[in-house]
Amino acid sequence: MTYKVTLIPGDGTGPEITDAVVRVVAATGVAIEWERVEVGEAAMAKYGTPLPQNVLDSIRKNKVALKGPITTPIGMGFRSVNVALRQELGLYACLRPCKSYVGVRSRYANIDLVVVRENTEDLYAGIEFEPGSEAAKTIRVLSKGKIAESAAISIKPISPEGSRRIVKFAFDYAVKKKRRKVTAVTKANIMKFTDGLFLSVAREVSKEYEGRVEYEERLVDNMCMQLVQKPDLYDVLVLPNLYGDILSDLCAGLIGGLGVAPGANFGENGALFEAVHGSAPKYTGLNKVNPTAIIFSAQLMLEYLGEARAAKNLEMAVASIIKEGRSVTYDLGGSATTSQMADAIIEKLRVPVGAAV
Repeated sequence: MTYKVTLIPGDGTGPEITDAVVRVVAATGVAIEWERVEVGEAAMAKYGTPLPQNVLDSIRKNKVALKGPITTPIGMGFRSVNVALRQELGLYACLRPCKSYVGVRSRYANIDLVVVRENTEDLYAGIEFEPGSEAAKTIRVLSKGKIAESAAISIKPISPEGSRRIVKFAFDYAVKKKRRKVTAVTKANIMKFTDGLFLSVAREVSKEYEGRVEYEERLVDNMCMQLVQKPDLYDVLVLPNLYGDILSDLCAGLIGGLGVAPGANFGENGALFEAVHGSAPKYTGLNKVNPTAIIFSAQLMLEYLGEARAAKNLEMAVASIIKEGRSVTYDLGGSATTSQMADAIIEKLRVPVGAAV
């Protein structure tokens, strides 16, 4: 069977690592027909928008996409294409597994955490008002003087529907993967209506899984400390959008950084898999960036397509190359180029780990 998948090379070093992942996926034996589309800076220059309609059309048609990193201007310019893709396509669940691999330099070992982040609500909904705007003035009046006249304002929507589907996603994932516990993470002691609603829904959903998956709650500030001090106590974390973004990076730090951390986004009608690290524009064209994150994201994609054996073989091949430490990029302690590391993984796939040679 041949799968048709939308491929978004991305900005900066994105095209280099997506070229590597295309070759690696081919070596798994799974047949993929890639449909390449442009977003971000390249699309902006060509189409006048960072997210052309043909990109959304392609993903809606194919229902599966793999994406390289995209540059998001800080404090100015266009809004995040990553966020826009999730919102436009209804990709409400962001899954970010964080797992230790021997050979990756880290202060920690044996980490196996999964962050489940709500993708469409919270402060990332993009509802903001400039200082002095009519909307900002109205909100200031409603606040009864609690907001300064010079303040910019962001709105944080949290709905019971959005909360229920992300918490249910986390519990269903835990059941499917035979995980032991789900921890709901909020700041409900302060934001009693928004985070309080999320927590209330989490408690309701948890009752449906009693006896199958353990449930507990943590405040987000305490959760950060807990993860640094005793990450082994935790398993699957489910969080509103902003906290999920922050804690997924924290968890990636526990396993050696974003260079080895995959990402996936799921909706009712499709999925998008991505490297969650930045586009690293200063390394563009140097063929030196670690392709592990996007390769592990492709592993998640293969699982989603039902190619479990190929996905497992790919994970084992990458893990073996990292453990050996000879054909890895500079950040993993080696001197291999992006393409050389991909070549080594491909060779490992041709000769399965543990096979006689």
